[in-house]
Amino acid sequence: MNIQNFSLSEKLVSSSYVRQGLQARRGHEQLVRVLLQQGKCPEEGWSESTVELFLNELAVMDSNNFLGNCGVGEREGRVASGLVARRHYRLIHGIGRSGDIAAVQPKAAGSSLLNKITNSVVLDVLKFTGVRSVSSCFVVPMATGMSLTLCFLTLRHRRPGARFILWPRIDQKSCFKSMQTAGFEPVVIENVLEGDELRTNLEEVERKIEELGAENFLCVHSTTSCFAPRVPDRLEELAVLCAKHDIPHIVNNAYGMQSSKCMHLIQQGARVGRIDAFVQSLDKNFMVPVGGAIIAGFDENFIKEISKMYPGRASASPSLDVLITLLTLGANGYKKLLAERKELYGHLAQELSALAERHGERLLHTPHNPISLAMSLNHLQTHSTAAVTQLGSMLFTRQVSGARVVPLGVEQTVSGHTFRGFMSHADAYPCPYLNAASAIGITRDDITLCIKRLDKCLKSLSKEASAEKSESGSPKNTELLTFLQIY
Repeated sequence: MNIQNFSLSEKLVSSSYVRQGLQARRGHEQLVRVLLQQGKCPEEGWSESTVELFLNELAVMDSNNFLGNCGVGEREGRVASGLVARRHYRLIHGIGRSGDIAAVQPKAAGSSLLNKITNSVVLDVLKFTGVRSVSSCFVVPMATGMSLTLCFLTLRHRRPGARFILWPRIDQKSCFKSMQTAGFEPVVIENVLEGDELRTNLEEVERKIEELGAENFLCVHSTTSCFAPRVPDRLEELAVLCAKHDIPHIVNNAYGMQSSKCMHLIQQGARVGRIDAFVQSLDKNFMVPVGGAIIAGFDENFIKEISKMYPGRASASPSLDVLITLLTLGANGYKKLLAERKELYGHLAQELSALAERHGERLLHTPHNPISLAMSLNHLQTHSTAAVTQLGSMLFTRQVSGARVVPLGVEQTVSGHTFRGFMSHADAYPCPYLNAASAIGITRDDITLCIKRLDKCLKSLSKEASAEKSESGSPKNTELLTFLQIY
């Protein structure tokens, strides 16, 4: 409805009512105008009606929705199912062109505008969550692992002679595979144990650089967010080393956006040394479906290089999902979720610590990890390793998702490389443990139920172990054992 149509409406409905409707319409339009002018996440969230109005306006700008469109090409935004069309708000053309994921599509002005606005809003969020000097970013329709691979492939053109990627160990397969998929050999740096924490071995990093030669390294691949007892890498020190030896530095910041500490590490690393790009997941940080990531950095030209490395057009779904989410939440809504997560981290730590004490265990001391916690499972280990792994199964069947039980001595071969003590980020961590995390979106009820069910599982396993011990020490079993020894 434009001004002319509103004027015509006054012939059918009272002009005072029509003017009231016009004012309401202008309220929606004012929000859109500010978004287009500033390119920032709105302070207050929009209503769903405003978001849908905006998306429908974008959709009618794409050629597949033109009333008189006649398409004779192979990609004309045709959709067989109306349900699929509605699911995507009829934004069918995707983003980018064959040579650049950030390029504008002539026949999809609405989808192109969606892409530009999303990248601008996400850049604003990166800044107000802690990385204030970030200069450029883009949403890519791939999860974290493949997005890291895209960064490595882009660096290949800058360092064609490089063979290795220097990688402080973190036991997640996608991190390791991201380097091998790009065609590089990971140089694994084992972490060092400091108290309960596993931290970056800076001396070994420098020794490897000197041993293999700085020119032979594509980059250093560091990590912020991770499972305790591993903690974020020493980003500032690594950034200084990268600047000193002229080695690029890519940071896996998978779910670090929700932590002010992780974001501060990236900001400081870029200030004192070198960080070329950092990658974060959309689903883990914004509570949207899996399938997208943000690639960001401090050199706009390098980030453009990465976007041009992406072959072909791309799905607009991740961009659409995160834009809808941020417009609905607003900056204040997102900041509120971050504050609640941080508060509940302390509550989870208290509850886990109390539970651990009741069962003769302890909460591992990992103050440098702002998201994940770990509780020892020494008493279960004294019964058997099977009891430790059984705890994980029991929690899963009791609908406790996300808790990780890490036994001792697990070996895992990933793309030809064998990791000892896999899942614990170390060859031989001193004890088995259980992980729990206070991630964005967690509630106090989640923590209460988790602790209650974990308590029951531990009691059940302890009872089973006591029963087995009692049976093995009974006179009947002793007599049978003596009989077998004699004969």
